[in-house]
Amino acid sequence: MITIQLNDRQLKIIEIVKKNEPITGKKIAERLQVTRATLRSDLVVLTMTGILDARPKVGYFYVGEGNFSNETTAMKKMKVSDVMGVPLTARQSDSVYDVIVNIFLEDSGGVFIIDDQDYLCGVVSRKDLLKATVGGSDIHKLPIGMIMTRVPNIATVVEDEYINQAARKLMQREVDSMPVVRYIDGDEQKMKIVGKISKTLITRLFVEITE
Repeated sequence: MITIQLNDRQLKIIEIVKKNEPITGKKIAERLQVTRATLRSDLVVLTMTGILDARPKVGYFYVGEGNFSNETTAMKKMKVSDVMGVPLTARQSDSVYDVIVNIFLEDSGGVFIIDDQDYLCGVVSRKDLLKATVGGSDIHKLPIGMIMTRVPNIATVVEDEYINQAARKLMQREVDSMPVVRYIDGDEQKMKIVGKISKTLITRLFVEITE
C-alpha cells in the first residue's frame, strides 16, 4: 500500500475547507497569505486522493480521509488543465536570435509559434535552434517561422484530456513538451494555446503523489 504523508500546508488547507466549504482556491490562498499558483500542487494532491472535491465556479468541499492506496488510479483521474504549465510563445515573424534569447531566459525546452491571429501554427525545439545557428544563416534576420515544424505535423493536447493520455502522446511522439490548446468554434484548425504539458511536469506530479 502506498502511504502519502500530507505536509503542514495541506493539513491547513483541509481545516480551512472544513470550516468554510464551499470555498474557492483564491480564498484559500488569501487565508494562507500565498498565491494561488503556490497552492496548485497541494490542491491537486488533495483532490486526487479524494480528501477534497472541486466544483467549477463553486469551490472546494471536504469529502473525507481519501484513498492513498493507488497512485496510478489517482493520476488517471487528473486532467491536463489541473497541472499544465505556462507556455512560451513567439510569433512566426520573430527572429531566431530573439527566440534563442527568450528560450534560455525562461529555461524552456521549446517554444510554440503563433500566427497573426494568435492561433498555433508551429513549434520549435532547442535542437531546431541549434541547427539554425550552425547552418551559416544570419539568425538576427532569419524568421523563426522558417525553421519551425508546422501544424498539423505537431502533437497537441486539449485541456480536458487525462494526464495518462497526454503522457502517452509525449512518449509516442518522442517530444519533451506539447502545447495545450483550445479549439475556437469547434474548428480544429483554429487552436489557441492555453498552456503546456511536459515530461518534467508529469514527473513532478508523480513524485508529489508518491513521496
